[in-house]
Amino acid sequence: MTNKLAGIVEVDGLQYEWELRSEPQWSDFDGWRGMTVALLRKHTQRGALLEFPPPKRLLKGMQRGRLQIGDAIVSRGIRAALLAGWEPDSRGKPMVFTVDADGN
Repeated sequence: MTNKLAGIVEVDGLQYEWELRSEPQWSDFDGWRGMTVALLRKHTQRGALLEFPPPKRLLKGMQRGRLQIGDAIVSRGIRAALLAGWEPDSRGKPMVFTVDADGN
């Protein structure tokens, strides 16, 4: 795992740009919220947002640990978003996908 904030990954021969939009944070309304990662396939218009669950350590009242995001997690999220209906070539607002605790 690396502590990058953005990068480019290749999935099935296509390049996708990703960027960390928000780290896990406390919300008075929702409680702990996980990190959000923005995705965009190069040369397309419609992005996607991956919303991850909050780390279990935060839910248990423990201190925030090191942010863990890397190309493997992003690649799994891209594949899951594509399977769930993300069409990067279409137009419109970014689609939002909630990632489960396993990163799918």
